[in-house]
Amino acid sequence: MSWKVLITARTMNDVGASALQLLRDAGCDIVTPPKLGPLSADELLKLLPDMDAVMASMDKFTGAVLASSAAAKLKIISRWGVGYDAIDVPAATKAGIVVAYTPGLLDETVADFAFALLLALARRVHIGHSDMSNGVWRGVWGNDVFGKTLGILGCGRIGRAVARRATGFNMQLIAYDVQPNAEAEKLGVRFVSLDELLAQSDFLSLHSALTPKNRGLLGEAQLRKMKPTAYLVNTARGALVDENALAQALREGWIAGAALDTFTIEPMAADHILRKAPNVLLTPHLASFARETGERVSSTAAQAIVDLKNGRQPRLVVDPEVFKSPALRAKLK
Repeated sequence: MSWKVLITARTMNDVGASALQLLRDAGCDIVTPPKLGPLSADELLKLLPDMDAVMASMDKFTGAVLASSAAAKLKIISRWGVGYDAIDVPAATKAGIVVAYTPGLLDETVADFAFALLLALARRVHIGHSDMSNGVWRGVWGNDVFGKTLGILGCGRIGRAVARRATGFNMQLIAYDVQPNAEAEKLGVRFVSLDELLAQSDFLSLHSALTPKNRGLLGEAQLRKMKPTAYLVNTARGALVDENALAQALREGWIAGAALDTFTIEPMAADHILRKAPNVLLTPHLASFARETGERVSSTAAQAIVDLKNGRQPRLVVDPEVFKSPALRAKLK
């Protein structure tokens, strides 16, 4: 029996050919909406009826969406990527919907990008490019990276990958994480309190997952504790930072600059306050956009759908308890 698979991840247009063929070969009918993700809850409700699976962007799978009649046939949401904060996972489990994701595949790619932003920000590469594009030739003073202190907020797989890169620059490594780990300590990372991290870092790179507890973790009080010479790099989740407070910090010189690849609401509004902030480098959530990695992520996300369709448990799921769900078993009959 064929499955209908809704594709909302726009990345599939560029690096998903093999993954789409994998789905077709497994007997899946591909459905591509006129507008790709991230989709709102209302947009999802219009698209989900009769869908068996979704290969998802950061679409808003709220509890109401997952419990709705529109999602009655839905068996799996397979995330293109590692973040699943836009999905109400407990509600999905209750509704008998598997939430699959692709942890581990993006670690090195995101770490490359985070360190690229750090270097570009410190040495004002973006300003030099802008000057040259506008016919201006001038010297722009930046700051050294070698030997400085790198603070890592969230020292999981990606945070540790960034730490490995920093060792090549002889950087001092400190980190704050609710679960300090021995793997990071072997790299020379010293775990400190959040206040110590803010006060001591020359560069602060964010790599924490977004949770209800850490939303807005870096607000005015925290940004004021950073050095006026410090730089902030965020390739994790925009909502970790109070964007209004950050814009003020940049305008008033509480910190030296920021490089941001993620934002609280994406796409970023054309009149967003950070677009006009000084000493900022902005990119449109590009950290995972490396073709080789993108192809692996696409195939892994597709394979999760194929596995469930063929009666196998997908390997990478957020909540394995879903496989005990009578609702899921009924859908798979």
